[in-house]
Amino acid sequence: MKYTETAPKLFMNTGTKFPRQIIWAMGAIKYSCAKVNAELGLLDQQIAQAIMKASEEVMEGKSDSKVIVDVFQTGSGTGLNMNINEIIAERATEISGKKVHPNDHVNLGQSSNDTVPTAIRIAAVKTAYELLIPAYEKIITSLNKKGQEYNDIVKSGRTHLRDALPVTLGQELLSYADAFQHDLGKLKEILEYVKELPIGGTAVGTGLNAHPEFQERVVNEINKITSMGFKPANKFRGLKLLTDMLMLSGVLRTSAVNLYRLGQDIRLMFSGPMTGFNEIELPSQEEIAGSSIMPGKTNPVTVEASLLVSAQVVGLDHAIQFASMLGEFELAMGVPLVGYDLVMEETLLAEAFSKMSDLVINGMVPNVEKMRRYAESSPSLVTIISPIIGYDKASQIGKQLAKGMSIREALRELGYKDEEINTILDLKRLVKPGFPAK
Repeated sequence: MKYTETAPKLFMNTGTKFPRQIIWAMGAIKYSCAKVNAELGLLDQQIAQAIMKASEEVMEGKSDSKVIVDVFQTGSGTGLNMNINEIIAERATEISGKKVHPNDHVNLGQSSNDTVPTAIRIAAVKTAYELLIPAYEKIITSLNKKGQEYNDIVKSGRTHLRDALPVTLGQELLSYADAFQHDLGKLKEILEYVKELPIGGTAVGTGLNAHPEFQERVVNEINKITSMGFKPANKFRGLKLLTDMLMLSGVLRTSAVNLYRLGQDIRLMFSGPMTGFNEIELPSQEEIAGSSIMPGKTNPVTVEASLLVSAQVVGLDHAIQFASMLGEFELAMGVPLVGYDLVMEETLLAEAFSKMSDLVINGMVPNVEKMRRYAESSPSLVTIISPIIGYDKASQIGKQLAKGMSIREALRELGYKDEEINTILDLKRLVKPGFPAK
């Protein structure tokens, strides 16, 4: 494997290897291209069958140890394409007993410039369907279930990390379910764009040295393998621009930010038990020691691991943005890195969503009385009488409350009877639209 042996001397040698999904996608492309070329009469049938068999072995992971080129290589991904071509040619030669050439046979009708951009799109879509979308659905289901279960559990709302009007734990959880549901909808929408494959564009998008029917036929074969509804792309756009991948990464970055916010809220509610909020318990987090020096300490370890995932996804998205700008005229120059980073984003988020669902959200137990005490103690309850006495007077009473006067005492001074005060301070009325003071 001449190219594969020489290339690492010129590429980086960081040990960063292509993920299984991209190697699988390269195998699927080589299988489909060999089949189409044979059907078009451009490739010897015996050689084509041998290439297809060798490509299947690549898809099955039998050749992973031979994919040695670093992700940090030539921007078109030629290193990966030739590494795969040589692996398949060598194995196909063994299978057929005929000399199979990595360029003349395995790479027939192709260029690195169209195969690798095609492979990273296939890998991104495959990872989304097999790992990420199920994980989105899982965390959305968990948040919706717990949100409905705890929709009557009243707690203090907080703005600027200061006491605010009451909300329910369910309202907080359902808001995150809604956010992730929107993210999932946008993900599915953008995947339809990413499904457009530029295979058949060869070197610059014209399709020179490929059969006129090559692109459509190869895409059809890939769909037979994946059943994922890939489509022919504008080949020029697919070779020169990776902004469809950038759009997909943008959705993942947004979800990472939503996950980060959810994790921070959970950490604060779990803080304590004596000097923090202590509003919830997370039983699963007690399974391992929270400290190597403080016995019995419990930390929100799964939540914090998810925050690290969020940070990494945001960083990878920025790398994809930068890499998507690399290139001029007919070719993108950040292909290997964009493919690697995007699959990594999807894999990380899928794992975080799943673990947060199983170990955090599903096991969350509210400290109901603690939440209620906080809600009833908030000086912001003065807001409920503001529509009656006006904002300025209510603001003055709010200052009195901050000094220790209870909301009940303030309402009595305004002439309210105890039964009226009980009605006004019915917390479940305060977490809905309306004017409870009237």
